[in-house]
Amino acid sequence: MKAEIVSVPISVIVVNFNRRELLRACLQSLALQNAVTFEVIVVDNGSLDGSVEMVESSFAHHAKFPLQLIKNRENRGFCGANNQGIDCAAGDFVALLNNDAEAEPDWLAELSKPLSAREDIGMTASKILVYEDPRRIDKVGHLIYLDGQNRGRGTGQLDHGQFDTLEEVLWPDGCAAMYRKSMLEQIGGFDEDLFAYGDDAELGLRARIAGWGCLYVPGAVVRHHRGATLGLLSSRRLELIERNRVLLAVKHFPPGLLCLNFIYFLLRLGAGAWAAVRGKGEVGKFPGAAGKARAAWAVLKGNMEALTMIPHTIQKRRRNRHLRKLSNRQIRRLLWQHRISLKELMGQAI
Repeated sequence: MKAEIVSVPISVIVVNFNRRELLRACLQSLALQNAVTFEVIVVDNGSLDGSVEMVESSFAHHAKFPLQLIKNRENRGFCGANNQGIDCAAGDFVALLNNDAEAEPDWLAELSKPLSAREDIGMTASKILVYEDPRRIDKVGHLIYLDGQNRGRGTGQLDHGQFDTLEEVLWPDGCAAMYRKSMLEQIGGFDEDLFAYGDDAELGLRARIAGWGCLYVPGAVVRHHRGATLGLLSSRRLELIERNRVLLAVKHFPPGLLCLNFIYFLLRLGAGAWAAVRGKGEVGKFPGAAGKARAAWAVLKGNMEALTMIPHTIQKRRRNRHLRKLSNRQIRRLLWQHRISLKELMGQAI
């Protein structure tokens, strides 16, 4: 069955850094999109592998979509680059697609339907499958642990149709998401202090607190090469994840929950240490005693870096007060409703 034609224009932003062939496959998947009118904005973060030249030669005058190419001289990170794309996006809806992901032909049409149908929906989330094993789920929306750490909903599970219902989720994964442009204009784009990792969580929670809804769309399917940005065993990746979960909590958590943050963190740390001994969890994926020590140092370093950024984050929390539509009680209820248990958290890695 053909997808219903969607008349609302869409801007698709693809951020790239030295991933020429992955980027090529990503853009080729966009060229196969059905029943939608859209533009593509590629933001290159100073690649040296010929990515820019490939885009210019193969996609600059593509018959399927108009293309804008933004060429940065330096790596501005996921946040800064996407904000550049958002600023020049002409569409009423803004879709993000990682350069290491490939979209199924109805992806854009499916993601845009709930946004067209309901004005209270500000974000839609994709069914993201593991590229190397598309029977397995990468993420279908997000869950959160109450120290600010977030994880993909359903990560690692075999896809048996258990996530084939249109339903509310906490926020979409920035790998493959769609946002209402007017919402982004109201609440602002990505927090560039985060640089990368956890940025979609911060934006998503900010939007939810501002009263916007988020729906998971099972028909919007993307296949994702996991860990292609920095690598699943990157220490810097762990640092950013840990740092940014603290900043997320400081910026958005209700005071009562924020006061419990260190306790939740210690509980997760203890559970993580036990999981690592058994080769499970995030740290457990690092090989050998030296690898686990390197991962533990990255966790500590990320938290130490967060401490230096807290004063500025508190200022941003105060500046965002005028956006709040949810009470502290409603925020707690929202986070509790979409929480991930320690057991589930330790059974998977990002």
